[in-house]
Amino acid sequence: MVPDIGRGSRTHGLLVYLYGPGRREEHTDAHLVGSWDGFAPDPGRDTSPDRDPKATLARLTAALDLRVKQAGDRAPAKHVWYCSVRTAPGDRRFSDEEWNTIAQRIVHATGIAPDGDPDGCRWIAVRHADDHIHIAATLVRGDLRHPRLNYDFNKAQAECRRIEKEMGLRRLNAGDGTAAKNPTSAEKFKAERTGRPEAPRETLREAVRQAPAGAADEEEFFTRLREAGLRVKVLHAPSGDALGYNVALPGDRNRHAEPVWYPGSKLAPDLSLPKIRLRLADSTAERTTPPATDGRADWSPPARERRSATGIAERAAVLLDSDDDEAAAQLVGVGELLDAVAQTSPVTTRAELAAAARAFERATRSHVRAERADTRALRSAARGIVQAGGALGRGEDGGTTAMLVSTLVLVTLAAARWHSARGHAQQAHASRQAAEHLRAAYRQAAATPMRVLHDQGRALPEAQRRTHEATLRAALPEQGVRANGTQTKTDALVATLAQAEQAGHDPEALLHQAIDMRELDTAADVNDVLVWRLRRLVQLPAHPGEAPRRLRAGTLPTKTSANRTSEQNAPTAGTRPALSDPRSRPPRR
Repeated sequence: MVPDIGRGSRTHGLLVYLYGPGRREEHTDAHLVGSWDGFAPDPGRDTSPDRDPKATLARLTAALDLRVKQAGDRAPAKHVWYCSVRTAPGDRRFSDEEWNTIAQRIVHATGIAPDGDPDGCRWIAVRHADDHIHIAATLVRGDLRHPRLNYDFNKAQAECRRIEKEMGLRRLNAGDGTAAKNPTSAEKFKAERTGRPEAPRETLREAVRQAPAGAADEEEFFTRLREAGLRVKVLHAPSGDALGYNVALPGDRNRHAEPVWYPGSKLAPDLSLPKIRLRLADSTAERTTPPATDGRADWSPPARERRSATGIAERAAVLLDSDDDEAAAQLVGVGELLDAVAQTSPVTTRAELAAAARAFERATRSHVRAERADTRALRSAARGIVQAGGALGRGEDGGTTAMLVSTLVLVTLAAARWHSARGHAQQAHASRQAAEHLRAAYRQAAATPMRVLHDQGRALPEAQRRTHEATLRAALPEQGVRANGTQTKTDALVATLAQAEQAGHDPEALLHQAIDMRELDTAADVNDVLVWRLRRLVQLPAHPGEAPRRLRAGTLPTKTSANRTSEQNAPTAGTRPALSDPRSRPPRR
């Protein structure tokens, strides 16, 4: 059940709309289901002999506006309060009596007309469709004072959650006041009238949200807004310092032919200029050291940056799993990384990645604040990906997209657990939605490289394949690893172990290191996750059509150093040591 609250200044105009045919002839049988005293005139069902709907509408307007007229200049300029209350698709149809009860609970909860208060505001509830009602009230009480409407939307939301529970309706996620403002009805109708796919507010919010992804400073942020085709107006103090900014869509004008400007803070709580500045301040605008290349100078810039970002994303997931409030800062950084990947990925995955970034935007905001916010690594990764440009969608570039997206699935699921532990229902839901979009993008990105790996695994000599399958069964007994001749679920993983061994690594010790990096319980396919972890750890090409590189001295476990693996690979933050003996491994969660 969804409430939508607004303010206005024309009681009669609102009633004309509520009792009229609607903008698309969708209003049918408009009538009152409740009012402040139960005796308000009803233009929709006036049964008097001299029935005149217009006259009845005028009497209803006068009755609602009585206290407003009495208050005179003390009445608020926008004296009309209205609230639509809509049930979710699939909910049962309510009777008029039930809608009356719901309306009374809403006006009580919001302070419009508290139960037992004879001086409550005058209100009516109009029904002209099966699935919703409109509550209209005038904001002057019987004692000519103004009602206290602090947090009326939050109170209406909370009451709707209680009604859903008591009446057996579809239960929506409770909000916490950090969501972006939805477009108004007027904005939605204007978008339909002008042929826009969405309201300008939503288009602007998406463009502004993407602009800070890896931006070095305020100037670059504004430049990106202009490059995205937005009109930008920066507000300056007398000193010349920027105080804020407004954005507008070209061609979006009001009735006076003037651009319709939206302040950043009205698009979303975290898009005000002070909030943007905080994000830009926690940044490394220029790299002080060359980006991580995993020893492969021949990889393309997009591939190098995605490989580097994969390791950084893994560490973000570990921090989110630690259940520390300081991890709140990581959520903003992950959001920027998703935006950067969506902007630069192949066309085959771009739509799903953009949908994931858009869904995760809700997960980046909550009332939890990190005192020691540090998103430099994530912001630097996002900046590197943006500067490297778009991936080509083939070869190493496309393979590293699959590698990174596979990790981002686990990061968003870790964010969902982090939010759930704190009761952030909307943010947890948004994180899970992002994970589903990322899974779809992963299936598209990984199709070609995983098919090649499967073929390579099936082409291995029988003895070599059986050896690696035995290693997998010993390391992952709970995963139900199966081997049926050449038709195995783990062909790609076997091929990766074989290539790692060819490059001089110890497959068993390496597999344990990959398993122990972090949990695998949330992975949709453990084999795929391990394939990409192994290929990143041992610097194998993300696109298996390329030849594996030989091991450099002093890197990861080799066959001759397997017994010394636990000493050479001391645990780093969020990473457990790689052990050559499975019996000495710490218990997995």
